[in-house]
Amino acid sequence: MSFTTIRVSIGRVLVFVGVLVLLFIPYLLWGTGLTTARHQAALQSQFRAQLHRAGEHPVTPPAAAISTDTPPRVAPAVAPPPVGGVVGTIDIPGIDLSMAIVEGTATAQLAQGPGHYVGTPLPGEAGNVAIAGHRTTYLHPFYNLNELVAGSPVIITTLQGVFTYDVVSSQAVSPSDVAVVAPTADNQLTLTTCNPRYSASQRLVIKATLAASSLASASTPTVTPAAHAHPVRGNAGAHSVGTPANPAWWPAALWGVLLVAAVVGLWSATHRMRRPGNLLVAVGGGLLCLVVVFFFFQSVTPLLPASY
Repeated sequence: MSFTTIRVSIGRVLVFVGVLVLLFIPYLLWGTGLTTARHQAALQSQFRAQLHRAGEHPVTPPAAAISTDTPPRVAPAVAPPPVGGVVGTIDIPGIDLSMAIVEGTATAQLAQGPGHYVGTPLPGEAGNVAIAGHRTTYLHPFYNLNELVAGSPVIITTLQGVFTYDVVSSQAVSPSDVAVVAPTADNQLTLTTCNPRYSASQRLVIKATLAASSLASASTPTVTPAAHAHPVRGNAGAHSVGTPANPAWWPAALWGVLLVAAVVGLWSATHRMRRPGNLLVAVGGGLLCLVVVFFFFQSVTPLLPASY
């Protein structure tokens, strides 16, 4: 093999890697949303089915959570759904957000939508309810979270009722500051996301207090606000609680091998065939390569450091 052949081969490899990097950026910004949209449809359907079985009917926010109670009643503590299960829905009219909430804040859960921190109270319960969300990827639910001002309502609907929290403050903290999701004596909601956009150097934290409630059962007694019994563990800055399992690397390796095989096969086929077959093979093979690239990116993303 001549030096020229080696140089040309290295050049092709570098071009291939460069193209992958360029494609990865739009995948993160928009392609990840395809995955989240599919999960959101499933979570919304699951929550509607739960409401139906419970004999409750979904109420359209923001007119839902109206309470004449002072202070508003809180829901009794119940067992949380399994990690990856649906918690309820979150509606923030001020930033045009309406999505289902998933239980858990590991990579797999935040890819589905806003995630409820395991170990914090469920929405509507007494204490500090904490929810994390992506800022710029996976449908970027908290992209405009910085636009919320004092008094902005955050409406959360669960099987226990509809609860309105009014924003009281916002701040940027270090990713290692877990105090923002620690138990509290008052009934509040904490929303966290990365700050600034396209960076994970800080965390934007929105604090809100329970302002109104509409419990699913009129007979539910008033509960004195108190800190939640379950301590929060983990790194709030990483949007994870506890020690989530490390994502598997083998799917990325498998899709990487398939991608290389598809590209080599396409290059070989187009150079052996004569026109006009060349064009047909190039178009068909190119589309196949893009599909493989999508699944390759999908398997690589969980292996990367948190970036929201």
